[in-house]
Amino acid sequence: GAAIVQQTGTTRKSSSEWSDTTQVDARSFSYHPHRTMEGHPNHQYKGVSTGTTILAVQFNGGVIIASDSRASMGGSYVSSKIINKLIQVHDRIFCCIAGSLADAQAVTKMAKFQLSFHSIQMESPPLVKAAASVLKELCYNNREDLQAGFITAGWDKKKGAQVYTVSMGGMLISQPFTIGGSGSTYIYGYADAKYKPDMSREECLQFTTNALALAMGRDNVSGGVAHLVVITEDGVEHVVIPGDKLPKFHDE
Repeated sequence: GAAIVQQTGTTRKSSSEWSDTTQVDARSFSYHPHRTMEGHPNHQYKGVSTGTTILAVQFNGGVIIASDSRASMGGSYVSSKIINKLIQVHDRIFCCIAGSLADAQAVTKMAKFQLSFHSIQMESPPLVKAAASVLKELCYNNREDLQAGFITAGWDKKKGAQVYTVSMGGMLISQPFTIGGSGSTYIYGYADAKYKPDMSREECLQFTTNALALAMGRDNVSGGVAHLVVITEDGVEHVVIPGDKLPKFHDE
């Protein structure tokens, strides 16, 4: 039969010209052979599946940053059950990642280098906001190519505990607590209802653990163990909670 024609502006291509291993740029329909997704040209309008649950919460004297440990491919195949999504970019600054793991690893590697160099130049540890700003610049300058977002949290002598969200496009927001990833859609109600300012360390640990457990129980691409990092002036503590030790709720 006759070839189906796709028309956008002055560009016309028949369906036979679309390769099964080619993703089309949303702005110009230029070819990106190094990215292999579904071959249909309308696929670039679909949202990126972040496939994770990440969150960070301030408490009185510090901050907790946490995530699940499941890595998936295509939203269905679980490639790893024990990956650590909490990346230490400096002594008391961590970020957690959502989206493409390859993109996130490349960005955090560059951020670590820049922050180490900045620390040597300033002869003092970098501020949490400086770390978030480095991630923001890297995400914004490469926004057409990256598919990764970050939560940055830490403690510094100037402002104490802080939480920042860096979106995939490079937006930077400071918040007392934030949640992200595909699993976050299941826990917005819980987080809004149960969060309170100036929680104690124990209250904050319970809040973050419950939030992760609820998200992991509903989101098919979140799971494994719960990784939590507690950051205070005194230092950093990494807590790992196995999946069978997470809180149980009435539907489980």
